[in-house]
Amino acid sequence: MNIFEEGTFYNPTRGQLSLPLALEEMLSYMRERPNASYEVIVGCDSPAVLEPFFPVVIVVLRKGEGGRFFLKRIFYPNNRKFHSLHQRILEEVLLSCQLAIFLRGELEKKAIQDDASLHFSFRYIHADVGERGPTKDMIKEVTGLIRGNGFEPCIKPNSFAASTVADRFS
Repeated sequence: MNIFEEGTFYNPTRGQLSLPLALEEMLSYMRERPNASYEVIVGCDSPAVLEPFFPVVIVVLRKGEGGRFFLKRIFYPNNRKFHSLHQRILEEVLLSCQLAIFLRGELEKKAIQDDASLHFSFRYIHADVGERGPTKDMIKEVTGLIRGNGFEPCIKPNSFAASTVADRFS
C-alpha cells in the first residue's frame, strides 16, 4: 500500500473520497465531455513549521473551461521533522513525483480499459519555487528532480496547483 491509498482525498463537489473513488471521479469528469482536452497536474505545498503536513493536490483541467481538484493532506509521525526550507521543498516535490507516477499509470490504464477516446495529458508537476524569494537557489535541483521522474516542471508564478490550490489548504 502506498501513502496515497491510506485515508481520503477531499474534493469540494464530492467530499471525502478514497483513492479509487477519486480516480473514478476524475474519469467521470472527463467522460462528461469526452471530446474536450484535459490536463492532469500534481502539486504540493507545506506550512513553514517544524512538523508540517503536506497538502498534495491533483488538478484536472478541462482546457478553457475550468476544472476539478482533489487534495490529500500527508502527515508524518511525530519523529519526522523538517528542519529547513530545503528539506520541506524537496519533500513536497518527492510527494508530487510519487503521486504523479502512480496516478499517470492508473489513469492511463483505466482510460484504455474504459474509454480510449478520452484526451488528456499528464506532463506537469507544479513546484512551489520561484525566481524570487528564498527558493530561488533550489530551482535547478527541483526542476531536475521533476524531469528525472519523467515530468515537466512548472514554477512560480505559473505553478498554481502548488502555490494557489495546495497553499490554500496548508
